[in-house]
Amino acid sequence: MMYRLLADSMMVLHFSFVIFVIFGGFLVLRWRKVAWAHLPCVVWAVGIEFIGGICPLTYLENYFRALGSESGYTTSFTEEYLLPLLYPELLFPNGFPRMGFVWIGVFIFTLNAMIYWRYWKRLKEGPRGG
Repeated sequence: MMYRLLADSMMVLHFSFVIFVIFGGFLVLRWRKVAWAHLPCVVWAVGIEFIGGICPLTYLENYFRALGSESGYTTSFTEEYLLPLLYPELLFPNGFPRMGFVWIGVFIFTLNAMIYWRYWKRLKEGPRGG
């Protein structure tokens, strides 16, 4: 039971990380110090998607599942939990294409680049009002 709780905690942590990577730039618009944590997370996530790697949190979750006599999964966190929410299996019966992960990385990079560009522009404008 303890190992299942640890595995589920890793899954929640991993999902929280993904949400932070995607939407954390909006937090930076409000609290600029968040950028010190957010930017490295974005670089990591985009890099993982581009190279086709698997995040260590996935290995840790599977490790705890194995200790709890549960089966883990052999794919990435994205393939296991996120893609089934976004893309029905009928669309990709042979698995999600590798180029799809590259496009996920491009999306994450582009979204965050636009947010940080806006943030940078706001910094250059200086304080508003007067």
